[in-house]
Parts: sequence; structure tokens; C-alpha cells
Amino acid sequence: MFEARDLARYFDVSRPALQRLISGEGRRLLRAVDGVTFAIPKGTTLSLVGESGCGKSTVARLSVGLYEPSVGEAVFDGRDLAEARGMADQRRRMQMIFQDPYASLNPRWRVADIIAEPIRAFGLVTTRSEQANRVAELLTQVGLSPLDGQKFPHEFSGGQRQRISIARALSSNPEFLVCDEPTSALDVSVQAQILNLMKELQQRLGLTYLFISHNLAVVRQVSDRIGVMYLGRLVELAPAESLFERPRHPYTRALMEAIPDLDMTGRERIPVAGEVPSPIDPPTGCAFHPRCPLANDRCKRERPEMEVAGDALVACHAVEEGRDMAA
Repeated sequence: MFEARDLARYFDVSRPALQRLISGEGRRLLRAVDGVTFAIPKGTTLSLVGESGCGKSTVARLSVGLYEPSVGEAVFDGRDLAEARGMADQRRRMQMIFQDPYASLNPRWRVADIIAEPIRAFGLVTTRSEQANRVAELLTQVGLSPLDGQKFPHEFSGGQRQRISIARALSSNPEFLVCDEPTSALDVSVQAQILNLMKELQQRLGLTYLFISHNLAVVRQVSDRIGVMYLGRLVELAPAESLFERPRHPYTRALMEAIPDLDMTGRERIPVAGEVPSPIDPPTGCAFHPRCPLANDRCKRERPEMEVAGDALVACHAVEEGRDMAA
């Protein structure tokens, strides 16, 4: 359904031209996403996880065409998004659920108008009564009352607002949904309700999800496959259960170490050391080598590429050479 081919997005964060000329410095590029490749089969969920600033949300925006790629291609149903940017049908078939339910809804519009906007924009109905019926159906589908359509967003809780956002995303009958941390601003109990709703909608409507999150517990519940990102690149891509049972990349194992041990087994934990490097001036070789306990001279010199390791793809010299602890 969706494929990223060596996808990259760079932002120019240089100082003004006169200041650069006086100081003698060149342009500075922030490599938010730096060559990401993955594919999402129809009806499945791929989740991307990683620390804040690793490029997850930039991938989400690239996937729906909100950003143009600096390098590479974003391909939806066999068609390059750059070529299909002006095609209404292409835009109708992909939608996005944003992170903050308090900022993503227009406070001056009633809920019925918010949900009906994509219906009007794509000309999916011809009469006002059909539009009202469709809005009522969508509100019911996400667990709200049709009468809620006459209210304003400020009259709802965070979880209810996110349900409204989901209803708006579904109003154009999409096939591909990009979910940019849709539960991060919600309480844990409300998170579970929203996740259950999204799984139920996927099964009923055959939706394909790209799910962005930093919460590993959430990701495990909703994903078929998981991609782990570090400093703009994928370091591991594996089936969800395989990733949790046997993580291969040292960074993935460090993320697993951060999950609370509810069974209180008393096993020793080795937290990841150091700070995330700047994406403006990333390290040479493997970007994770300054923090990696398995790094050697090759890691500092040569950037690893994704290689097959069992049922996973891993970008790590230690895994390739058999020096990783999992081996």
C-alpha cells in the first residue's frame, strides 16, 4: 500500500547570507530523515519508534505529502506522491491523525462542520441530508453521539477530541492512515480506548496504518512490524513479537532496558549512555557508535546498511560480524 524508497528530508538551518559571508561559514543542513526504506502491505500496521528528534514525525509528514522529499520517493499504491500531488482521489485515499487533539481541531467550528469538511472538499455527497447522515454515522462509528455534532471542540475531553479527529480522518473513506503519536497527549486509560477503537476500525474497514510513537507498550499492542529509528535512519525493522523477544541492534536493546520491570526480576539493567548527537553534525560511520558498548574502529569509520538477520533487517556491524550479545 505504501513504500518509502531511500526517503530523506533535509532542512536548511543556515544563518543569513551576510552573516555567513562575514564569518566565512558554509550552509548548514539538518538531516531530519536520512535515507529510510520500508514497505507497508495492505491492511497491516507498521510502527516507527525512537527517541524525540529521531525523525519519526518528519517521516509521517513525508508519507502524506505534507513535506516534499529532498532525496528518494514516497510511493502510494504504486504511484509516486510527487507526481500525484494534485490528484484529488490520491489525497482522499490517505489521511493523517495528528498528535495534539487540542490543537488539531478548529475551535470556531462545530464538530459536524469539522467532520464534514473532507466530505465537502472531495464531493462525496450531493445533498445536505446525505452529509448530515454521513456525519452522524461517523460519530457513532467512533463511539460518540450524533447529537455531539452540534457542540464545539472545547466541550469535549482529550479522548473525545481524538475520537473526533479519527472521525474526520475517516470521513473521506481513506485506505491509508498516518497516525502521528495519536495517544501521547491522553491518559493511560483513554489511550487504551483509542487504541482499541483504531484496531477495531482497521479490522472492519481494512485500513493500513503507519503508526508513530515513542511508547513501546502502545506499539506492541497495535503493530504487525516495528521500525526503530535513530538520528534520521532505520536501525532495525522486524515483526513486532520478534523485536520484543529478541532485539538485535544495541540501540533497540537499550530501548527495551527502559521498559519498567513489573515482574521485579532483579536483573541488571544497562541504560544507554551519552546524549543523542546533533543531526546537523552527525558522527562519522554508525551514528550510534559514541553510545554503543559494541562499537569498534569499523563502526566509527563505515556507516552500516540494513542487512538480513533472521526475520529482521538490522543496520549494525556487530550483528553482521556476530559480535552482538544476542548472538
